[in-house]
Amino acid sequence: MPANTPLVRLLNASWFVWLLLAVPGAVLTCGYARGGTFYGEYLHATGEFAVRLLMLAMAVTPLKVMFPSAAWVQWLARRRRYIGVAAFGYSLLHAVAYVERQPFDTIVEEAGGLALMSGWIALLVMFVLAVTSNDTAVRSLRSRWKWLHRTVYLAAVLTLAHWILTAFDPMAAYVHAGILAALQGIRLASYRVRTASPP
Repeated sequence: MPANTPLVRLLNASWFVWLLLAVPGAVLTCGYARGGTFYGEYLHATGEFAVRLLMLAMAVTPLKVMFPSAAWVQWLARRRRYIGVAAFGYSLLHAVAYVERQPFDTIVEEAGGLALMSGWIALLVMFVLAVTSNDTAVRSLRSRWKWLHRTVYLAAVLTLAHWILTAFDPMAAYVHAGILAALQGIRLASYRVRTASPP
């Protein structure tokens, strides 16, 4: 596709990417606020969007290994920070709905269990990653920025654990975990090949 067509310019516009990421959340939240979407449906949908966006952000490197010349992979790579911040946004919607609905005593009691504790820690990690997903943070933290953002793996493991432990049927969570593990396996295999190759 030519590089300067109206469609390409639209797809490359930051505001359009943010719009694409925000629209599902806005639709879900409006439906929930109006009573058209039930609490359980909203909780599940926002949580699922959070997981899938987090997985998409983490899948960029393995996808670059599998499709090194693909324009759509390069497009994703340039917008990985947007996707990661959006994953936190959906996680926040998920958490706010839970807190708004549950009594304080229940929130405190359930926070001590592994099912909810894993979710709260994942949210905290994603918050830190979201607020440092900008050029100013990259310049300020320097080499520490990469080390900090590697905690995304911790966030992913905790998020999937939270889903598995709280789901009525955890099969979908297991499928997502399997896909993420396969993608990261490709990434690790590529890294080992590069480090094993002679200079």
